[in-house]
Amino acid sequence: MAQTREKHLVRGMIAGAGAGCAAAWLMNQFMSGPGEKLHHAVESDEQRRAEEQQHKQGQNNVEQDATMKASDAIVSTITGGRHLSIEEQRKGAPLVRYGLGTFAGAIYGGLAEYSPAARTGFGAGFGAALFASGDLVAVPALHLAPPISQFPPSSFVNPFAAHLVYGTATELLRRVIRLIL
Repeated sequence: MAQTREKHLVRGMIAGAGAGCAAAWLMNQFMSGPGEKLHHAVESDEQRRAEEQQHKQGQNNVEQDATMKASDAIVSTITGGRHLSIEEQRKGAPLVRYGLGTFAGAIYGGLAEYSPAARTGFGAGFGAALFASGDLVAVPALHLAPPISQFPPSSFVNPFAAHLVYGTATELLRRVIRLIL
């Protein structure tokens, strides 16, 4: 008779945390490689011209992404008002990204241990839920980015696809790690 693996919350969360951290790295690789090509493939000529114009006008302005702003907000909250320089924000952004990826993976690992619904689409449902709750709701609500209504729908293709990569990679790696634990 085949032996069934015993469900274990802590082991599931540890497996999810490790998987989520590794998947966050993979997600970053996707966004700067295939995801960037995907973005350019779906953007309109008008959007491309607008981006080029913004780039020409703002070459001296540094664009802060949500993770840079979040790293500054975290430090400001902890220190009682000290803000990070742009260079410090650049260094802090990966810590925020990998921290969130690890945390989300741990939560997912715990849920996946007990709920088959959490593993929907081999983790793609998890990735889509993170995209919706994070990029579309939390980031604008925390004023880390403008409201989504200010962006063309095509601007969300790369982040959405990257979150699907994150979700499926988290599930694959979670399964492998959980076999070991």
